[in-house]
Amino acid sequence: MTAPTPRPLRQRIESVDVVRGVIMIVMALDHTRDFFGNAAASPTDLATTTPALFMTRWVTHFSAPVFFLLSGVGAWLMRRRRTTAELSFFLFTRGIWLVFLDAVLFRFLLQFNVDYHVTIFTVLWALGWSMVVLAGLVRLPSTAVAVFGAVMIVGHNLLDPIEAQAFGSLAPLWNVLHSPGVLYASPGHLVIVGYPLIPWIGVMALGYGLGPIYSLEAPHRRAILVRGGLALSTAFVVLRAMNVYGDPSPWSGQQSALFTALSFLNVTKYPPSLLFLLMTLGPALLFLGLVDGRTPRLLRPALVFGKVPMFYFLLHFTIIHVLAVLVALVRFGAVHWMFESPTPDRYPVTQPPGWPASLPVVYLYWIAVVLLAYPACRWYAALKARRSDPWLSYL
Repeated sequence: MTAPTPRPLRQRIESVDVVRGVIMIVMALDHTRDFFGNAAASPTDLATTTPALFMTRWVTHFSAPVFFLLSGVGAWLMRRRRTTAELSFFLFTRGIWLVFLDAVLFRFLLQFNVDYHVTIFTVLWALGWSMVVLAGLVRLPSTAVAVFGAVMIVGHNLLDPIEAQAFGSLAPLWNVLHSPGVLYASPGHLVIVGYPLIPWIGVMALGYGLGPIYSLEAPHRRAILVRGGLALSTAFVVLRAMNVYGDPSPWSGQQSALFTALSFLNVTKYPPSLLFLLMTLGPALLFLGLVDGRTPRLLRPALVFGKVPMFYFLLHFTIIHVLAVLVALVRFGAVHWMFESPTPDRYPVTQPPGWPASLPVVYLYWIAVVLLAYPACRWYAALKARRSDPWLSYL
């Protein structure tokens, strides 16, 4: 048997890995809450939520935009070792792979069943199609790709008044592009688009356009990131205060100053509005600048997750769902609920009576999930560092 070809060591951008790792850890909090929290309680409904529940949801808003942005940055960094044609082929094939993963493997990890009563296309779906589009865009100058992404992000809220029904039989296409909704429905089967592609495609394109700054000297690069982060964050505050454009849900005065502040932060994720992206990408750029070249010791474990984001993504859902099965077995002596998701309100699992855990307990489950995922992610990161097998680039 031929020995595996040693993988040549190559320099990684540590700040990109650590920021990606941090947002992956935070992301697991929201997913843990999906399984163990109260599915009937909306964290962003100001009439019923609590500040703690709202902020638990709000902090996880950073995960998807930052992941899409850094995926674009990562695509540009690949240019250092691939031709344009090779990069385009890789992005196209990996994108199609991610769409397949979302529809098959990821769906199974969420629901632990194959009855297909409810299928919801979410983040991997959008990530995959964004890569497919980027596969074509990489043939353009990075500045042109950045402009394309910025225009899509800034302008897409002009499309908000257009409803899917206006397109008649083509309404599902509008659900795919801009408005979350039903893609297919039949008795006993429902397919929903949860992540419309606009403007996620733009966020990845913007990340690709951001990539060239990583060829600059570190002080110059940090200055651009910090100034850019401050500019986007300031733009969020100014535009949100004006209440004229950038989000379909304006903020309003509430019964207290605290809830008025929550209303100000309560922007739209599906699809992500301009204000949602300014609110999340601004601090993300600041974070990238602050940790560039000097990762704090406290954040170093996040590097492991940041180096293997897709592996971690699939693994942490597996851990959460298995943990939910074990908790159901201990508490109720039965586990069938954890394999049942027949309707959207019982997705990804059916919560038995008395199931929802308090928020502090949800946090404990979240910590357990991250700790359980760490050894396997460390092993896989080491495997990727020493091997050159092509399949490793797809997971």
